[in-house]
Amino acid sequence: MRKEWILVGLGAAFLAIGCGDEKGPVSGVANAAAPAAPVQPQPATPKATEPGNASLSVSGPIIVEHQVDLTAQRDGILEKIYFDAPARVRAGTLLAQLDDRQIKSNLEAARAKTRSIAADLKNWQAEAEVLKSDYVRQQHLMELGLTSQEQLEHAKYKAESDQWDILRVTETLNTAKEEEHSLELELEKTKVTAPFNGLIARRYVREGQNVPKGERLFWVTAEAPLLVRFTLPEKFFGKMRNGQTVEVNCADAPAEKHLAKVKQVSPVVDPSSGTFEVLVELMGDRGSLRPGMTALAHLENSH
Repeated sequence: MRKEWILVGLGAAFLAIGCGDEKGPVSGVANAAAPAAPVQPQPATPKATEPGNASLSVSGPIIVEHQVDLTAQRDGILEKIYFDAPARVRAGTLLAQLDDRQIKSNLEAARAKTRSIAADLKNWQAEAEVLKSDYVRQQHLMELGLTSQEQLEHAKYKAESDQWDILRVTETLNTAKEEEHSLELELEKTKVTAPFNGLIARRYVREGQNVPKGERLFWVTAEAPLLVRFTLPEKFFGKMRNGQTVEVNCADAPAEKHLAKVKQVSPVVDPSSGTFEVLVELMGDRGSLRPGMTALAHLENSH
């Protein structure tokens, strides 16, 4: 009887423990997290690398065809500077002058030598006429039997020898003239002139400076026509043609809209970058655009 009461007590204890572990009903509305709002897909922004886009914008530098650093063509002291930045000059305008006194002296000596050789040539030519006359006289005497064959041949060979002397002096005169012309070219190198109509963008030297051959003197640039060079991915190869019109503006002046005409399209694709070059020329007033600025070209991408 005692064992039965012990078993009943143990069963009641186990039953109490099992009931304590049960959880009450939980409201799903009160404790569940609120569902996230559905994400609406955003429209894709056109990219320059996708040929299916409606438009394409690429950047490139504004350049001009004529732009050059003028360098000294010979050693010398810069004697005089006539124009400075930002002067506008025309082709052939004298910008600066190197010391040319030594070249002028050498040129005058060469000209005097040329004149001397020319006078010597005239002397040989006059002597040739005399020898020719002697030879003709000997021929007449030979016909009359008043001279010998030896005297006739002597007059003949002397006249022929004089012709060779004339040829020698003529070549000497040609050499002297070429030396004179060479010095004239060296004299021209002392004059720094503008190669085309444009603007002096920068001066690198000052008066009295001893400049070596190849030293930069001026940076001269044309102001028009303005060109924009940019590259496109190879997917656009064949879609750009000469004469096609594009719109161009600059980030510093976004309100200005310019039209440009395609001037040149590269016939090949660069294998290292997978791109090809396009060159466009701006039409009409350039506004605030200047060489060296970065421009944006807006292209209509036709399917």
